[in-house]
Amino acid sequence: MDIKGKKVLVTGADGFIGSHLVEGLLSAKAKVKTFCYYNSFNSCGWLDTLPKQKLDKLDIFMGDVRDPNGVREALKGVDAVFHLAALIGIPYSYHSPDMYVDTNIKGTLNILQAARDLKVKEVLVTSTSEIYGTAQYVPIDERHPVNAQSPYAATKAAADQLAISFYRSFGLPVKIVRPFNTYGPRQSARAIIPTIISQALKGKTIKLGNLAPTRDFTYVKDTADGFLEIAGAKGLYGEVTNIGMNHEISVEDLIDLIGSLMNKKISVKGEKQRIRPRKSEVERLCCDNTKIVNETKWKPKFNLEKGLKETINWMEKNLNSYKPDIYNI
Repeated sequence: MDIKGKKVLVTGADGFIGSHLVEGLLSAKAKVKTFCYYNSFNSCGWLDTLPKQKLDKLDIFMGDVRDPNGVREALKGVDAVFHLAALIGIPYSYHSPDMYVDTNIKGTLNILQAARDLKVKEVLVTSTSEIYGTAQYVPIDERHPVNAQSPYAATKAAADQLAISFYRSFGLPVKIVRPFNTYGPRQSARAIIPTIISQALKGKTIKLGNLAPTRDFTYVKDTADGFLEIAGAKGLYGEVTNIGMNHEISVEDLIDLIGSLMNKKISVKGEKQRIRPRKSEVERLCCDNTKIVNETKWKPKFNLEKGLKETINWMEKNLNSYKPDIYNI
């Protein structure tokens, strides 16, 4: 779908990737409606930090994806929906899995049901590389077996299957977008890169868990561009498309790279509470991005070093948004 001039809804628009996607959609001349999590403070999360000229272009809807009535109301009159709203913290999913089922599975079902009934023309559902589990081969393409190793990953895998079932059963025009680890400005300290940077900005010793796992990191603007390119593709309906860099780096090497970019020698202190249960740790992720490169015009603009420099510069100016001394699950 050519999204220029189209009315699009972004769930999770108040979050990290969602807020960057909103900016990308505005640049693409879409008419953007944002679905933000209802709260008594009338806060729209990261959208509140956007310039007034961008905010004035948004149709803001406050609600909760767990509420089917609110979801249906939000989807009325839209041509496309980008569904990003989810609970994403893996440690939190260990002790509150019910919330992940309600938000990630039932929330996605509410989006699919409403989109089907209202005949929405394009539905993009956000997946995660976590559902692959530890790589059984690399790079990981879209045919890699699903092997969820956390309650979070299990609920996202279930949401993906629901979405694909609506395509196969009802012809709903669904596309599954599966980003590998995204990083950049506005990301919370529940993720590894802002955890390292925020602690390093406060001192030379940082607290972390396992240093051996590898991840494939994509800068957030490239991830947002991937969403737009997948939406614009003529095909890919009923299919999964990875977004990633086809490059992996261990947490240990990532620390060294960040330290060199910050001109700091970072030392690490292990902290038991930050270590996932042994069978739940995803040891290796590396993306095969052949499909998105071949099927769309997507081409990343940021390598890891360039993206980290942008992230460090932003976090230096916004360190007050973080609490480096607290473990953020």
